Amino acid sequence: MTQGFNRKYAGDVTPNEAWKILETEDQSVLIDCRTKPEWSYVGVPKLSQIDKKHLNISWQIYPEMKVNQSFQSELKAACPNKDTTLLFLCRSGVRSIDAAVSATEAGYTNSYNILEGFEGDKDEQGQRGQAGGWKFHGLPWRQG
Repeated sequence: MTQGFNRKYAGDVTPNEAWKILETEDQSVLIDCRTKPEWSYVGVPKLSQIDKKHLNISWQIYPEMKVNQSFQSELKAACPNKDTTLLFLCRSGVRSIDAAVSATEAGYTNSYNILEGFEGDKDEQGQRGQAGGWKFHGLPWRQG
């Protein structure tokens, strides 16, 4: 784990570190902060083998991609315990930083960004999935 670059959230974890936290910490939650189309068409993390479910709370609303003004209230409703370790996942690890910062501002001091996101950065051909991310590292996932 590394300290958050701007120190406005707890820090960054790799996809494999996130999986280990989810496996070992009962009070840990994966929050997929991508959009509904991404969940439906790209896939979602599959946590059933560790007897957990991820939460879908969009940081931005598709198609305008404006910040979800209900993000903090949705987070509080879904996860009332502010001591919970929150692991935020987006497509490439960028939106999830903003989500972790927002969660920290809402009082969740154990808010982490998952580096590389679900699909990772684009490769030389401009495609995602071959240059890092949850799927690239072979972590469990399923088609939305």
